[in-house]
Parts: sequence; structure tokens; C-alpha cells
Amino acid sequence: MQPIHDLIIIGGGPIGLACGIEAGKAGLDYLILEKGALCNSIYNYPVNMTFFSTADRLEMAGIPFMSVGAKPTRTEALEYYRRIYFHFKLNVNLYEGVESVKKVGDLFQIKTSKRAYQCRKIVLSTGFYDLPNLMNVPGEDLPKVLHYYKEPWPFIGQKVLVVGGANSAVDAALECWRKGAEVSMVLLGDEVDDNVKYWVRPDIMNRIKEGSIKAFTRSKVKEIKAQEVVISTQDGEVTIPNDWVLAMTGYKPNFSLLDQLGVELSLDEKRQPCYDQTNQESNVPGVYLAGVVCGGLNTREFFIENSISHAEAIVKDIIAKRS
Repeated sequence: MQPIHDLIIIGGGPIGLACGIEAGKAGLDYLILEKGALCNSIYNYPVNMTFFSTADRLEMAGIPFMSVGAKPTRTEALEYYRRIYFHFKLNVNLYEGVESVKKVGDLFQIKTSKRAYQCRKIVLSTGFYDLPNLMNVPGEDLPKVLHYYKEPWPFIGQKVLVVGGANSAVDAALECWRKGAEVSMVLLGDEVDDNVKYWVRPDIMNRIKEGSIKAFTRSKVKEIKAQEVVISTQDGEVTIPNDWVLAMTGYKPNFSLLDQLGVELSLDEKRQPCYDQTNQESNVPGVYLAGVVCGGLNTREFFIENSISHAEAIVKDIIAKRS
């Protein structure tokens, strides 16, 4: 007979691991399901990325986060969560994506890419880094258009257009320019976003001011061609030669699991899931939300540092209701 887990956590990022730690402390029979590598979203960050938060604000369960600099790097974060994984002997199934989930009576039935499970409670900690916000323009499906940026080496000597003005776009533009790419940017507003990392923003502003990086402000990409890009600017259409488009246009949560479970979403542009902020339980009894998924399309409200507390609140509620 198929075993019934007390709790299944969908998502093996930092917040999913925090939920596993709390579940283990409480003696719950839990399992974490992660479709990729451990902390898959962080693994897919740019190779040279530096976190905005300091290391101490990312710590969990009393385990120190050691960082060479004040701001930890992607590699340091991956090493920290690797140590967390082994220290707490967390029950994590990696490279096992959840394909469907439904509630039958008092139990949840989960089908993954490998097998089926049953559980009494579910935590959705799926983040938002899986689905890019598309520009929805002709040519976006060309091989030269990338929605994820890793490192600058492939773009040496290339004409690169970076779309977006947030941290990921600015990092990509500066790194590629410094390695010898001819970089242009398309910005919706008059300049890069105000929330760009404070130690990076002056750098990109100066590169734009001196003309090293060409910025098309108040502009949008209209069409992408094999060797060109057409840009709609405030002064009319501009066509520039182009080898690569780095569409750093942000990402959004995968709402499919929320929809399958019947979790209600707000009717405004945020599409924020319905949940109780005191215990993280959604409108569906037994379905809990943790981490950035709580913000819906507002992906700038929840971060690792202000979501770690979700884990303790969730497990505390599960134990209280079981008692």
C-alpha cells in the first residue's frame, strides 16, 4: 500500500528546505520534491551574481552563513544550502517534477515525473524563476533570444541588446560590455530601475552617460530579425544590427499547481494567491504557501530573508490542528 506522508513540500529552494527543517524538528513524515538541482533557481542565476542581502540575513536554523564579502555570491549560497541539506539530512527528491496534484477527500494525490504520492498536507514553495515574462513580439522564438543569462563569454565581439532595466539586465549589460561586447539596452522608462543594487547603479549610469552602452529610453522592442532588431522609441522606429538579445524582462510563478488545487487568486494585476498571513494556509484547507509564490506577479515583495519565517508558521499550524 502506498504510504501517506504527513507533508509534501513542492520546491527545493531555500524556503522549501526551511520548511523541511521545521517539519523534521516536529517529527513529521515529510518529503521535498524538486524538479531540478538543489536550490535550482539559485543554480540558474548568473554565474557571477552577488546577492543584495547580507549573509547573516539569509541564515536559517542557527547555521552560520560564511561569506568572504559583505554580500554573498551565488557560489557561496549554493555551498551554504548544500551544507544545510547534509547537516539536517533533509528528505529531498531531486530531478522529480510535479506534474499534477489533486485533493481526494482528506488526502492529496501527487503525480510526479517518476511516481505517485499521497499526503495530508502540502506546501507550495515553487518560487517564480521558471517562466520568463515574454515580450510577445515577432522573432522572440529565434535561437539568438535568451531569457536567462549565465556569463559573458559567449558574447565577446558580439552585438548584444539587453532588454530590461532591473538588476539582472544591468548585470548582464555591464559584464558583456567589459568582456568586449557591443552592448545596447532597451528601457521602458527614462533610466534603469531605482531598485538596482546601489553599488552597481552608478556604474551603469556612467557607462550610459559616456556612451559606452547605448540606452534606448522610453522604448520597446517591436520585432527581432535574424541580424537586426526593430525598436519603437519616443522618436520613432530604429533598426539596429544585432547578434544576440538578452531579454531580462523578469519572471512569473507557475500558476498551474495553484489552479489544480483550487487556490483563489486576486482579481487585480498582482494575481496574488489567497492565504492567511498568520499561518500561510490558503483558502484550500491543508494547502500552505511559502516564499515568493505568496506574492503572485508581484515578485519584489517576498525574498529569502523575509520568507524563512513562513516555515515555522506553517509547521506550527499543522501540529496545532493535528493535536
